[in-house]
Formats: sequence, C-alpha cells, structure tokens
Amino acid sequence: MSAHQRTRAFARVIGPYVAVFTTVYAIRLPALQGLIAELFAEPALMLMLGALMLGGGLVIIAGHRNWRGPLAVTVSLFGWFVAVRGFLLIAFPTTIESGVEATLLSPTAMVLARMFFAALAVVGLVLTHAGWFSRPGRDPEFA
Repeated sequence: MSAHQRTRAFARVIGPYVAVFTTVYAIRLPALQGLIAELFAEPALMLMLGALMLGGGLVIIAGHRNWRGPLAVTVSLFGWFVAVRGFLLIAFPTTIESGVEATLLSPTAMVLARMFFAALAVVGLVLTHAGWFSRPGRDPEFA
C-alpha cells in the first residue's frame, strides 16, 4: 500500500470519528460534568481509557509514517495527540482531572473548550471528505 493510500485509509476512519465525537462533545459538554466526575472517580476506568488511547495512538503512529502534505501531517499529528493524551491519563490522572475540573468551572474556559472541539469537528469533516470523497489521483494533498 502506498503512502497516500495509507493516509486516505486512516482519514476514512479518523475523520468520521473525530467529526461525530467532537461535535457531540462540543454541544453536550456542560451536561457531561457528572459523567466526567464519575469517570475520574474510577481509577481502573481511567487506566483503561489511557491504555486504549495510548495503544490507538501508537497504532496510528506506527501505521502512518508519512509527513508529506497537509492531510498526512494531520493524520500523523492526530496519532501523536491521542498517544500523548493516553500517556498523560496513565501517568498523571490527577493533574488531568484538575485541568478538566478547572475548565468545567470557568465559563470562559468552557467557551474556549467548546470552540476547540468545534474546530476539531471541522478537522474531522476535512479528513472525512479527503478519505471518502476526494480522488487521490487529482488531489495535491495525496502527493
């Protein structure tokens, strides 16, 4: 499989996932405060979530070693982002919990978090389009 085919395959999976998850999260973030508190209250769940994120990120990093073009860079950065988040959840769960709590308690931080998730949703839509609907022979980001 060529590098551009691998990039497109990863975009097909990552794009819809990011678009759907971050859109729902941006909309429902204020309502998820109780769920987030319950999640952090269970160390085993945090460890499993961190392990899954670290593993998923490492799969992307190992399977997609292409950094040529904006689409490839986006896929690679997503893999690193997920792996680092997973590591941080495993290594420093209380620090992450403090940051999440501070965000949920600050109206300004809540607006910024929702804007961040909305921006990620747009990235997910771009990845979805590139992975599913663009034609690799004619699109420069696959070069």
